[in-house]
Amino acid sequence: MMKSILKAGFCVLIILIRTQFTSGAQTNMAKYQFGISAGAFIYQGDLTPSAIGSYRTSRPVISLFASKFVSASLALRGNLAIGTLGGNDAAYDQPEYRKQRNFNFQTPIAELSGIAEWNPLGRNYSARGFAPYLFAGGGIGFLRIKRDYSGFNAANFGEGSELITGINADVQHSTPTIIPVVPVGIGLRYYLSDKIGIGAETSYRIMSNDYLDGFSQAANPSKGDHYHSHTIGVVYRIGKRNLLDCPVVSY
Repeated sequence: MMKSILKAGFCVLIILIRTQFTSGAQTNMAKYQFGISAGAFIYQGDLTPSAIGSYRTSRPVISLFASKFVSASLALRGNLAIGTLGGNDAAYDQPEYRKQRNFNFQTPIAELSGIAEWNPLGRNYSARGFAPYLFAGGGIGFLRIKRDYSGFNAANFGEGSELITGINADVQHSTPTIIPVVPVGIGLRYYLSDKIGIGAETSYRIMSNDYLDGFSQAANPSKGDHYHSHTIGVVYRIGKRNLLDCPVVSY
């Protein structure tokens, strides 16, 4: 009886201290987090006139990840993203030459990356609520680029066109099958419980390559290609709920 009373009193003391000095209700002591999400890959390159990328030719992506909580603010994550990049001159009316050039491509891509997440509010262990985060890391993309210039209207540009010379140069140039990428971005999760949460994320890939779409000399050799993604998904945390087996405090 005395042991139970002492344990209950100690738990009450811990709860009072945490109520006084914390705002996150960190009753969950999860060590790992797993997630799955779906969304879109957005291509940025020579076949889109928009600086923010070709949303008209966005393609689906599915991502899986596993992460380990290092602290309330830091997590290390392994990420696998599988999807497709796409671009098409014919999707745009302006400038007018795009429908005559009529380049397009499809690039299936599988991306493996290691990422560090920083949660500025320290909500990794919080039982529920919002948890915004920033992230950066490094990875490798495995590609299979399928460029297509069969719709190119050579008569519109003339026999001496630099485009024709550029196409010949690009055809002679091999396309990459592996590229290094640096994913950076921002995300927001909402934890519904100690274990389950939902989230949304935007990730931009910093890279140095101008053949992601299969074209360079025939398009814009001074401008590199990039891509980014927008995804939503669910997360699942595992680990001990409370090392002291004290009652859960909810805020």
